[in-house]
Amino acid sequence: MALNLDAVGKKLGPVTKDYNWKDVVLYALGVGAGFSDLDYCYEKNLKVIPSFSIATIFEFLSLYAANSNINLAGILHGEQDLIFHQPIPIEGTLTTEGKISHMYDKGENKGALVIGESETRHSNGKKLFTSIITLFSRLDGGFGGEAAPKEKFEYPAREPDFEITETPSLDQPLLYRLSGDVFALHVDTEFAKMAGFEKPIMHGLCTYGYSCRALVHSLVPGEPEKVRRLKCRFSRTLFPGDPIKIQIWKTQANIAVWKTINAKTGETVINNGIFEFGDIPKNEIRFNDQVAVITGAGGGLGRIYALELAKRGAKVVVNDLGGSRDGSGTGSATPAEKVVEEIKSFGGEAVANYDNVASPEGGENIIKSALEAFGTVDILINNAGILRDKSFIKMEPENWQTVIDVHLTGAFNVSKPAFKVMREKGFGRIVMTTSAAGLYGNFGQTNYSSAKMGLIGLMNTLKLEGKKYNIKVNTVAPIAASRLTKDIMPPELFEKMKPEFVSPLVLFLCSSGCEANGNIYNAGMGFFNRVSVVTGSGTTIGDGDNPPAIEDVVDNYDAISSLNNGKVYFELNEQVGDAMNAFSAPAQTDTASDQKIASAAAIFEAMPNAFNAEAAKDVDVIFQYHISGDGGGDWNCVIKDGTCNINSGNHEKPTCTLKMADMDFVDMINGVLPSMQAYTSGKLKIEGDIMKSQLIEKLFKL
Repeated sequence: MALNLDAVGKKLGPVTKDYNWKDVVLYALGVGAGFSDLDYCYEKNLKVIPSFSIATIFEFLSLYAANSNINLAGILHGEQDLIFHQPIPIEGTLTTEGKISHMYDKGENKGALVIGESETRHSNGKKLFTSIITLFSRLDGGFGGEAAPKEKFEYPAREPDFEITETPSLDQPLLYRLSGDVFALHVDTEFAKMAGFEKPIMHGLCTYGYSCRALVHSLVPGEPEKVRRLKCRFSRTLFPGDPIKIQIWKTQANIAVWKTINAKTGETVINNGIFEFGDIPKNEIRFNDQVAVITGAGGGLGRIYALELAKRGAKVVVNDLGGSRDGSGTGSATPAEKVVEEIKSFGGEAVANYDNVASPEGGENIIKSALEAFGTVDILINNAGILRDKSFIKMEPENWQTVIDVHLTGAFNVSKPAFKVMREKGFGRIVMTTSAAGLYGNFGQTNYSSAKMGLIGLMNTLKLEGKKYNIKVNTVAPIAASRLTKDIMPPELFEKMKPEFVSPLVLFLCSSGCEANGNIYNAGMGFFNRVSVVTGSGTTIGDGDNPPAIEDVVDNYDAISSLNNGKVYFELNEQVGDAMNAFSAPAQTDTASDQKIASAAAIFEAMPNAFNAEAAKDVDVIFQYHISGDGGGDWNCVIKDGTCNINSGNHEKPTCTLKMADMDFVDMINGVLPSMQAYTSGKLKIEGDIMKSQLIEKLFKL
């Protein structure tokens, strides 16, 4: 087995991780916190130990090993560098992307270094931290690669300014591994001996966490949010129960160097430590060199969006037909031109466009204006709208259709050409404008409400089609004063509903740092909240084979109607999966070893013999498997013309990609974990053509 040198530079991820306060506390306990550090262990005033960051990306770290083809028998965590851009929230969803940046050759029998770099963002859109990890493989040297750069590091020639002593318990690895690092080296005596150790060793990152606590306590007591950087090299192993001593030298106002030694033997177990601290600078969201298109931008919300984007560096296409509130009239260039003049007055760049969003030609021309003036499109805010209110009985077909044409069809007409540009460049942000009238209903607005709710459906599919191209699509329901509402609202309420109270959220959704996708938000008067379609947990009626009677529905109506334990689905397949799984057979409990396949590798070895050629007629599909964990790896399965070829590694153009942890994969194939349950629980992740993945059970009988 040799290192996969082609893996250098290739994008890895994204990998997502949900976490809550219990995960934060479990990690803290795993690195020795307790009643003496109650802020790390009690949810009342909970604070996050910064080194918790590394525990949130364990799943991602496995990609480095899997893609580099590193020999796991000789792998050690060599160095770790965490650079913090924002404090770590106590809960949320993290998204991590990265790459293997370098592979260095230390020489024959001296090992190799694999360097992995990643960035992690929170679901609030903020970039939280950068991780740079060095994996040392004792068994992969001598491949003729570049030598690692030399690093000079010196400690002050004086006694440390701080010295903290800790004694991890004999059972510390058993607790720490619950945060995600379940490598057998830290728990399995036989595995440890095979790797050259007399018994399981401490996780280097557990000792790293102990050291982080000591550094915070000494230099920024009670303020872990001020940690800016934590870097070190792991130099020797430590056995559970051995006491440690963290020595710290403050070298500058906001920088310290540190080491951790084995207080029992005097050996240094962590060295070359750098700790930076202080207030994290506030990052201003900018749109420099980005091009934004805003429809209906001649006044109200659209005008404010245009001005604010331009003030933050965006080049803006100000679209406005200049018609009346109900869409009648031939239009006017004046509203759009006035906004362009405002933007140019403070040094911004903008052009006016007067096309009607209600026609396909108008939508194409709006985007064409952006391309001709600025060369691209990065941001689209679908804001154009009209009102033609009447009660349902009095609603004429013309008034119905005209409102639909501007709001819903108009968003389609402009989004389609913009989406094409964004897809080709691999980036885009689209914001739809819905309304509380669409979300909740409003008397006399059947046309407007229907159009606004239709925009939610448009967003829901665009979020899926744009996901792989880094196109994020979200929707805002503004509560704001505009020319559509000026003579409807009382003056004092109109004043409180300034568009300026809505624009901050809309601009955030337009930013490159925003990772939200497919979300709906109410915004107005300084109040913001998320809206979602929530699906109740439901109930099953009957046996799943015979249709239930109406009376059965009546008897179970309360359970059907309940929203207790409600769930938010991201796409149709998730809901269908739950429905299909409702009557699935329970997981098998029989674990007789003579009937089970023991490893992921054995599964792929067995697949050709389990292939059902008859079921594969006219099937042309490529399945890519990314199996994480100690027994994982990458395999692809090419099925064409009734044949099946199983190959190790990655295929360039898979039909769909399946991602799973090794033991979960083994359980699924052995029938212990139903496949639909694996999918709906998140243990099995499928990308690409999800529906084609359903062929697998027909094509193979393992």
